[in-house]
Amino acid sequence: MGKRVLTEKKDYYGIAKNQMRLSERILAEIPGFRGYKEKELRRESDKLIRNHLYRKLSEAKTDVKDVFQKLSDRRSLDVLSDMDRLVAKFDRVTEKANHASYGYSGFFDVIKINEEALDRMIDFDNRMVDEAAKVVDEATAFKTEIMKQKYDKAKERVQSLTDTLNAFEEAFDERQEVILGVK
Repeated sequence: MGKRVLTEKKDYYGIAKNQMRLSERILAEIPGFRGYKEKELRRESDKLIRNHLYRKLSEAKTDVKDVFQKLSDRRSLDVLSDMDRLVAKFDRVTEKANHASYGYSGFFDVIKINEEALDRMIDFDNRMVDEAAKVVDEATAFKTEIMKQKYDKAKERVQSLTDTLNAFEEAFDERQEVILGVK
């Protein structure tokens, strides 16, 4: 009877192994493939995060352009040159996020993956998402005020949004240093 139990367990293992997807079987059988797959997942993750940042910044840029149009229509000359610079900065920073190289690829091709490096990148990615959310929130609030014809704080809003966008850009520019573990 003891032999029969072992046979049954072995059969269940065989059934489970046969039902594994091809990629799971490759991961289980080929040494080194797991690391390769993890690198690919990290590259894809990096791409997804940058796409998310790009979409969020694009939303904020659209809000800022709407505000710029409204202020132009109103002929708010005291803020228009600042708004023009802000729109140009949004264009530059948005494209920087969109076209940045995939940070993980070179890093994980050359340097052995370790838990500390992954934690550092996850923390950095979370920080970037938070920084982008601040930009979006501030742009949305600015647009809401302007659409309600509250123009009295426009100049301060432009400066504050510029500062927030600068903070995002500075953090984003640290990306390569974070990837390499220098920061």
